[in-house]
Amino acid sequence: MPTSLFARPVTSLALAAALVASLGACGEVHAPDARAGAASTGSTPSDTSSSSAPGASPYVEPGAGDGAPHYNENNAYRREGDMTAAHAKDAQREADRLRPVLERLWERRKWDPETVRTALLRLGYEEERVTQDGKRLGGTLTVTAMSPRWKDDGYVTPEGTRVALRVHDDACVSGFVQKPDFEVRAHGPYPETGCLEPPYGH
Repeated sequence: MPTSLFARPVTSLALAAALVASLGACGEVHAPDARAGAASTGSTPSDTSSSSAPGASPYVEPGAGDGAPHYNENNAYRREGDMTAAHAKDAQREADRLRPVLERLWERRKWDPETVRTALLRLGYEEERVTQDGKRLGGTLTVTAMSPRWKDDGYVTPEGTRVALRVHDDACVSGFVQKPDFEVRAHGPYPETGCLEPPYGH
């Protein structure tokens, strides 16, 4: 059957249009169709066994603070231990003793470690003594400078003091006093640093 003279140009135009469309899509990233994935795995839209939302990363852990993969694992060193109810009450009582002292120092703009240590020792606490391998020898109070922080091109240590008080093996009080503010709170111990809150960027 003879081909029409008009059929060839129409076919050529159709091929050219298809080529332009495919070139126009070059470099674009398209998300896979969720229905296509469901069909290939045998699941259906009514399958509710997965708690992940469409498009959610399969690596996010339940309860992850910022949704990052391995968040819980990477921040385990910042997780406070559990306290018994009685020990939590004891820790809160000690926090209530420390708070007015730190507040008074903050109001007087006295937040250097030596001044803070002297004020807290007057409450009857004894400084905690620890061997190089971490064995506790006695005492319950730790007073130290603020943790260094990265600023501009290097680490700087802000003015101020951090404090920690071991009330029981499972109960602590920690706090700080510095120019912007002060804080005191009761909590369980940290796995690596005991009653002192560990710095970020472990």
